[in-house]
Amino acid sequence: MAQEGQQHPLGVYFWIWGLLFVISFLSYMVDYMNLQGYLRWTLILIFMFLKAGFIIAIFMHMKWERLALQLAILLPPIFICVLIWLMAIEGDYTWLTRIEFFGESTFVPESPHH
Repeated sequence: MAQEGQQHPLGVYFWIWGLLFVISFLSYMVDYMNLQGYLRWTLILIFMFLKAGFIIAIFMHMKWERLALQLAILLPPIFICVLIWLMAIEGDYTWLTRIEFFGESTFVPESPHH
């Protein structure tokens, strides 16, 4: 005899859909209000991660999966993001070192005084 799949109440999906609508509205308001600098990008990233998290957790049914499967799916992108962050931090140093090495720098070393 075939076993039936797990059924989730539709109310959960409607609440999350409404929450996604509100978060999207707030995300559009960031652009509408012409926020600038780090505040703008921080808010955009927060709203983006919130929306992605709710979509993955509820609509892709990740909330109801075993922990091992959740970690198998979520840990690799987290590690990749950490590695990208480390490369971004090192990028300025590498760029400045190459400019210095290839002679496009405006740095003039002081001559030794005799």
